[in-house]
Amino acid sequence: MTSARGTEERLVLPGARTGREPERSLRPGPRRLTPEEVASRQRERLLDGVARTVAANGYAGARISDICRAAGVTRPVFYELFNGKEDAVLAAFRGGTRTVVRAMQRAYDETGGAADWPTAVRAGLRALLTLLAETPVFATMAVEIECLGPTGRRARAEFLAGFRPFFADAPPGPPGVARTELVDTVVGAVYAAVHRAVDEDRFAAAGDGPGTGADPLLDVLVHVVVAPFSARA
Repeated sequence: MTSARGTEERLVLPGARTGREPERSLRPGPRRLTPEEVASRQRERLLDGVARTVAANGYAGARISDICRAAGVTRPVFYELFNGKEDAVLAAFRGGTRTVVRAMQRAYDETGGAADWPTAVRAGLRALLTLLAETPVFATMAVEIECLGPTGRRARAEFLAGFRPFFADAPPGPPGVARTELVDTVVGAVYAAVHRAVDEDRFAAAGDGPGTGADPLLDVLVHVVVAPFSARA
């Protein structure tokens, strides 16, 4: 890492901002932004609108008109950028979960990875819980991905597969236990615990993240991840 830690890109999840913040508006008249920049800004606002609308109403109850209203973007613009509601929700989920994994990887690497795997795991999981506590509407929207049927389940499976590299530094598991199956089972258990926390609104109550309501969950998740790779029998 360099000394420019303070200049690191801030990782932000969909739903962290509102689409109608004055500094994000595109005012009429001559613009200095290129068409690509305009489209990118509108897309970001719509993804924020998707997260907030789906979190508030569920996937089935979220209407494109409500998403556009939350984003401050017109329906024609929405359809220029997305094929429909499912496409927009998938984009918000995939973009947000990539951000989650990046934040976890950053924290994991900064803590040393293979040099102290349990400590690195704790750092990565803390980053996960912190992000979700900072943007609980994304956490709520993310569990709604299951309402998309097979497409949503594939997106969820792709996300969970992204956690496998974190186990490359793990000690050997119990003899005779298939490592890939063990890793996927552990990841599934973490996902289920986080899902339950979302259902119980524990991230919304966590305030500034681990250090408040999320601390007990952090301790449990670290144990769930580390313990199977400490067993030798």
